[in-house]
Amino acid sequence: MTIRHDSNLSAKHRVLIVDSDAEFTGPLKDYLEGNGFAVTIEANGAFAIDRIRDQKPDVVILELNVPGENGLTICKLSRRHFSGPIVMVSDRVDELDQVLCLDMGADDFINKPVTNRVMLARVQAQVRRLTNHSVVEVDSKDRLEFGDLIIDNTMREAWLNNSPIDLTSAEFDLLWLLSSHAGQIMTREEIFHQLRGIEYDGQDRSVDVRVSRIRPKVGDDPIHPRRIKTVRSKGYLFVGELPTSTDVRSLN
Repeated sequence: MTIRHDSNLSAKHRVLIVDSDAEFTGPLKDYLEGNGFAVTIEANGAFAIDRIRDQKPDVVILELNVPGENGLTICKLSRRHFSGPIVMVSDRVDELDQVLCLDMGADDFINKPVTNRVMLARVQAQVRRLTNHSVVEVDSKDRLEFGDLIIDNTMREAWLNNSPIDLTSAEFDLLWLLSSHAGQIMTREEIFHQLRGIEYDGQDRSVDVRVSRIRPKVGDDPIHPRRIKTVRSKGYLFVGELPTSTDVRSLN
């Protein structure tokens, strides 16, 4: 498979790698810099949160088991002041690790060993998402309203009952994508292609985890969702008009 090296995407974008494995970070730094990125490395997890806050990189590559501080803690605490992409990497293949990382706010999870070409492609996918906030255009609408739920793609903010909803960048992109296609079933393949520009491999749980995080934030019932429905063996359906209590009684 040919990886497209898009210099327009990588130009002037900054990457912070938080990892103590010099055999991984050294060649990766050289490779990313050779493709136009500005790269810095932090080998001590104890300093990572401050580095992320102070440097405000465009993309963070974060090792799950970095010494000095657990990668999960770094990810979770960094989300208080950093909304950009966080790509977790680890040589641990337990699915629970991937779910926990995504649940803490990570945008992607990559198992080591991984080639520099693949890392470049995944970083470029994150940058592409950053530089193309209008992921989907539907009738040129940048603001969608569903009763008490308002989603504004220009401001990249959402409100429920006039209160702002705390969403990561990746969560907002997914919410906007689903709500822009209200009433339509979106497959995981379509979601991956739209949001990340890569094919769905059938194993990645990131979309499912992200939906589970979004549901309570938009007032949905996590156990019996009415707003973002799971369509078995297909994908997800965003329901634009929820039935009222009167509508429900009339059906009984």
